Amino acid sequence: MAVGIFDSGLGGLTVLEAVRKRLPHVPFVYYGDNAHAPYGVRDAEDVYELTKAGVERLWAAGCDLVILACNTASAAALRRMQESWVPADKRVLGVFVPLIEALTERQWGDNSPPREVAVKHVALFATPATVSSRAFQRELAFRAIGVDVEAQACGGVVDAIEEGDMILAEALVRSHVDALRRKMPAPEAAILGCTHYPLLEGAFQAALGTGVQVYSQANLVAESLADYLERHPNMLGPGQKSLFLTTGDPARVSDRATQFMHRPIAFEAA
Repeated sequence: MAVGIFDSGLGGLTVLEAVRKRLPHVPFVYYGDNAHAPYGVRDAEDVYELTKAGVERLWAAGCDLVILACNTASAAALRRMQESWVPADKRVLGVFVPLIEALTERQWGDNSPPREVAVKHVALFATPATVSSRAFQRELAFRAIGVDVEAQACGGVVDAIEEGDMILAEALVRSHVDALRRKMPAPEAAILGCTHYPLLEGAFQAALGTGVQVYSQANLVAESLADYLERHPNMLGPGQKSLFLTTGDPARVSDRATQFMHRPIAFEAA
């Protein structure tokens, strides 16, 4: 009954923590492609092939349902995978859906025409690849009108987090928020469009100010997954064991993960 969680590195651990708390009876297999992180500077074809390889490994671990806890993979690979590659007895879902559900206050199954929503000015902080894909804006446009989205590519942030240099990461956050405000002086809401960024949610909120609502993905994804599994219990795969898999050096990745999540986490080679 295992569910797979895929990420390019360690950021997806924020999603894993939230879904574990929400669904404590479900075993989760986490796959971090640390050997190839970060994805945010790779081209779409490269991201697609790396994501396919990770998803296939999670299927082999007994996870019929895989969550792409990576916005870059969701932006660059998910739609193509769903349309032409994922077999009928498997599912691959992304992390944009819960964000847009929350922002537009409508369920994903609501196929009514786009309508106006309360929030008009949205700041999107994401990796360069996610920003260039415009996937968030495209999905949002299907459901809402009159929303101005200003995207800021946050180069260097994921690298700093993966290296454990949180001082540099926080300095980069302040710099990127300043750059965003030069383009959009008064955002009403901010989307943290990378699953690494919840580790810096406090830094984003402090730089943006208390008047800006910050949407972070982990809890939104957890609630969405719980709802999905309630409606599709057959998508719980045959896997029975929780695992942490990495394409990187297991000892080094385990040390970093333990540091980030403040609990012992032991990765093994994928």
